[in-house]
Formats: sequence, C-alpha cells, structure tokens
Amino acid sequence: MRAVTRATRLLMTADAVGGVWTHALDLAGALATRRVETTLAVLGPAPSEAQRAQARRAGVGLVVLDAALDWLARGERDILQAGDAVARLAVECGADLVQLNSPALAIVDMPCPVLGVCHSCLATWWDAVRGGAMPPDFVWRSAMLARGYARCHARVAPSHAFAAATQRRYALSAAPHVVWNGRVDVPGSTATEAAGFAFTAGRLWDEGKDAATLDRAAARLDLPFLAAGPVRGPQGAGISLSHLRVLGEIGAAGIREWLARGPIFVSAARYEPFGLAVLEAAQAGCALVLSDIPTFRELWDGAALFVVPGDDAAFASRIAWLSRDGEQRSRLRVAALRRSRRFGVAAMADGMAAIHARLLAASPLRPEGSVAA
Repeated sequence: MRAVTRATRLLMTADAVGGVWTHALDLAGALATRRVETTLAVLGPAPSEAQRAQARRAGVGLVVLDAALDWLARGERDILQAGDAVARLAVECGADLVQLNSPALAIVDMPCPVLGVCHSCLATWWDAVRGGAMPPDFVWRSAMLARGYARCHARVAPSHAFAAATQRRYALSAAPHVVWNGRVDVPGSTATEAAGFAFTAGRLWDEGKDAATLDRAAARLDLPFLAAGPVRGPQGAGISLSHLRVLGEIGAAGIREWLARGPIFVSAARYEPFGLAVLEAAQAGCALVLSDIPTFRELWDGAALFVVPGDDAAFASRIAWLSRDGEQRSRLRVAALRRSRRFGVAAMADGMAAIHARLLAASPLRPEGSVAA
C-alpha cells in the first residue's frame, strides 16, 4: 500500500492594505483543494475584524507579525527585521515553501525554498507615473527589492506586461514566470440592467490610479460618476476630488452591490500590474472603459474601450457614448464577462501549484537568473 503523503505547508506573506490581501485569500482557498495548508503572515497594519472573518471563512491560518511592510519601512533595518520574523515563523510552522508577496524579505535566509511574487514595486511605478531619476527614498527601497529578487528561487508576475517591466527595471537575466491573477466569481452578481452611471474603485489616493483624470472627466458628464476607495494613503498621500461622487471605503461586498447595478466601469490607471477591480467589474457583466496601457491591452483587448492615459475629454466622450448606445454597451458587457472567465481562481491556483511543485522537487535549489547590483 502506498504511503499517504501529508499536505504541503505553505507560508505566505500578505498585507491588509491593498489587493494582495484578496489575492492571498483567494489563492490559499483554492490551494486547499490541492492539499496545501496555508499560513498567512500579515505584515504592516493589522487586518480589520471583517478581514479576520474572511480568513476564518477561507480556512486560512492567520499570524499577524509586528513587522513593517517594505514600502512602509523607515529604513533597511525594518525590512531585515520583517524578514527575520517571517523566517522564524517558517521554522515554527514547519513550512515546506515560503511565498513572499513582499520579495524584498528574501534578503534574509529562509529555511526552505522561496517564491517571490512580483505584485508591484516603487521603481516600476515611478517609471510609469513620474519618470526620470527616483528620489532617494525610492532608491534604497528598490535596491533592497533587487537584493531580494536575486535570492528568490523563482519569481512570478501577474501579467506578461508587468513581468517584462520587472525584468527590464531590475536587469533580470530571465523574466518572472507569469500566472494571471484570478478572482472568485460571486454567483448571482452579473448585472442585468444598466443603471445609467459610471463607476470606479481602488486606491483613489494613488497617483498610479489617476483618479484626477476621472475627476476632470466627471465634470464633463451629465450622468453620475461614483468612486469607491480611500482618498488618503497610509503615509499621508491624498487627493481632493470635486466632481466624482466619492463613496469611501465600502468593502468588497459594497463594491459588488454597486457593480451588480450594471455601471460603466472605468479605470484611468497609468500603472497597473494586473487590476483586480477591473476583473471584478467584468465578472459582474459591466462594460469597461480603460486606459490604454500594456497590462490592460494584454488582458482586455477586444473586450473593452481604450483611452489614452490622462485624456479626460476622451474618457468623458467614451463614457457618454456608451451610456447612450445600449447595443454597444451590451456587446461590451458580454465581451468583458466572457473574457473574465480566463482569470478564474482555479487557473491561478493550478499555475502557482505547478511552480511550487518544481521548487519542491528541485535539488539543490539555486535562484533563477540574476539582477544587476
């Protein structure tokens, strides 16, 4: 009789601030059906009670570490301390594999293979949003991330566009593997009637989301334009919006309720490694109007209308046209819904599990590729 092997023990880092939280819970839940037991190590601000309840429902072990997120760290020492905390936890929980959603932490020796997931970074954000020489605060953080990337046994990005940007920015000899993000599709969320308004969601304070362009577009429109998300960031960044109707932080359930009413969903992002909010809107059957950036072209070409980034007049024109043309709006809604089926949680979990298996089977392990010093 064959011996029954135990489940793989995965330690995955996450934060409670942005989309990584959603990604981590969705992935952990899907991996559980593939005999993977996930412990989630939370860095940075502690999760809310609602987020803790999400983790319990997903059957995910949650450990809140007293450690800084790399992009909120005050200096290199904070990142080293966070890495040490993750390494100690990996030993305590007997992890077979560590998946770092903050790959800079790989600069600390881990007791098992390390997979670095490239969700976003300050350097590629700067390239897309500002350009030119980075400020000193970005330089040292990016240098720490480069060191972490160099020590990961494998790296993964959520889109080919972002994998290419990461390889280019960090002079990697090989691009990260690509596993498209997935999102749990909520049954019954598909819109049946257009509600006659535009909608956006995300970190409104983040310049990379370019809510300022949407605010100017809203001033040109007769129909309501709603925006869900925070206008103040954890480090004091903020934005003042005069024409968008700001709903604030309404949570995942609140966003689903608005999407179920069939708005025209709009993203003017200048920087987006994937875009979970766009996927959620597509799953709800919303027509999409998106900025013409490489990531969105890769994922949504043929299933959305595209606008040159920063062109508020063009955004307003496309939104107004779709609000009047029910036939085109219906066509785009169907196209977005069909495309969204490519980005399921099962496909994401299969892709990540295949990489996990290769790492666990490889001996001896060596980091993939290299980065410039």
